[in-house]
Amino acid sequence: MTMVPAPVHEDLFEAVHGGDEDAVVRLLRSGAPAEATDEDGGTALYTAAVAGRAGIVRLLLAAGADPGRGSGEGGGELPLCGAACHGRTEVVRALLAAGAWPDEREEFGFTALAWAVRQGYADTVRVLLEYGADAGAPGPDGAVPLVAAARRGSVPVVRALLERGAPGCEEALAEARAWLGRDVEGFLREALEESYGVGVETVVRRIPEEGGVTLVVEVLRGGVPVAGREQQTGHAAIATLLEVASGERPPFDEVAGRALRCGDPSLDDWVEAAEALGRRGDEETFVAAAAWCGGGEPLRQAFGAEVLARLTASGSGRAGVFAARAVPVLRELAREVREADVVLAVVRALGAQGDASVLPDVLRHAVHPDARVRRGVAVAVTGLVPEGHREGVAALVALARDGDAGVRAAAVHALAVGQDDSPTVRGALAARLEDRSPDPLVAAEAARGLAVRRDVRAVPALEALLVSADPDGRAYAVALGALEHVRDGSLRRRLESALPRRRA
Repeated sequence: MTMVPAPVHEDLFEAVHGGDEDAVVRLLRSGAPAEATDEDGGTALYTAAVAGRAGIVRLLLAAGADPGRGSGEGGGELPLCGAACHGRTEVVRALLAAGAWPDEREEFGFTALAWAVRQGYADTVRVLLEYGADAGAPGPDGAVPLVAAARRGSVPVVRALLERGAPGCEEALAEARAWLGRDVEGFLREALEESYGVGVETVVRRIPEEGGVTLVVEVLRGGVPVAGREQQTGHAAIATLLEVASGERPPFDEVAGRALRCGDPSLDDWVEAAEALGRRGDEETFVAAAAWCGGGEPLRQAFGAEVLARLTASGSGRAGVFAARAVPVLRELAREVREADVVLAVVRALGAQGDASVLPDVLRHAVHPDARVRRGVAVAVTGLVPEGHREGVAALVALARDGDAGVRAAAVHALAVGQDDSPTVRGALAARLEDRSPDPLVAAEAARGLAVRRDVRAVPALEALLVSADPDGRAYAVALGALEHVRDGSLRRRLESALPRRRA
């Protein structure tokens, strides 16, 4: 008897590959099975999951596709693992909601969590843990997730695992420390040379993302990448996080040295070091940070100011005492420095004190040539400018006209939530609604400020934003929140009924 092979529903797979949800619906209604396979045994659900086609995944699941059915020759590939391996968080959530078992292992012993951790997808890790994935289940190499995340150098993944009490802290700390000072680029290059030969042509890319840098080394053939390895480089921040979790307290210089080696106050290696030291709330840390502020090395001054800011807002019993001693140090530093990173750190630290007496020292930097500093000034004085404080209001009004959109948004926000309700402030807010090419967030903050002050000019601006702004964006959220300040009930209901126009 001749066996007739099962039909391959090419049209369905074409629709899945193309992301054509309407076509998938038509084909399913016309009889295409939700569990259709291609000529290699791959399922439509697995194909959609790996491609990140969340809408199609939901359609196939609703039509009866089994979220736990294996795909490929021998059924060794699971849709949940395929989605997790590629960071398809929305797909992962849909599969878990449909009953996929989060700890099921596919061929070679990988679980979805093992894939997501080793690939550095923190959002996917969080969803898997939310649905009950075992935070201590070892991967095929025997490493528990926290150790694998430390090896990968992914700070966001380590944070996600620590939030769920993942085991393996001591081993993960040893792993992170082992990577400190290691030549990550050289390590990746050597791994590729083992497979493709010594001297193979490679290219290196450094991608800033998620508070750190991801290092990618690719093998080239004819100028085209044919293979690659990548690694995140947040090992210093991870070591600091794990030390805090383990209750270890390395010397100030050791922890601070990680920030200096990083040299970038925006990256996790710097931020986590400042946070860890600031939370200590002890005299030794205060003395060391103050001494760094008084030195002449800009990076040390910036880091010292960051630590003082956290010490004085740490919530410890000595925070107030530290603040009284820190403010004179910070004010002196504010009068002396000009380097952008140092000024920004000092401005933030002074603003964190919540004391209007520091306004002159902060406002002196409102005309700094670096937009980051000007924005930092606007943020630092938010809520600090008393009603009638002419210098503070004038500085914010000027910053609200700044050429940088981020500076304008921060300054307009500060004016909007501030105490002053003078014609000057209202005029400055209204002027931002008349900009030739208004930034949506600036316009939303200005409209909110006018709404708080019961100024009728807010109404048309809010209505326009609620219709035109991205409904998933910050500007829309600010405009929607401003409606609580519209006292006229019928007018507020009209604005609440304004629907955003979604564009393809």
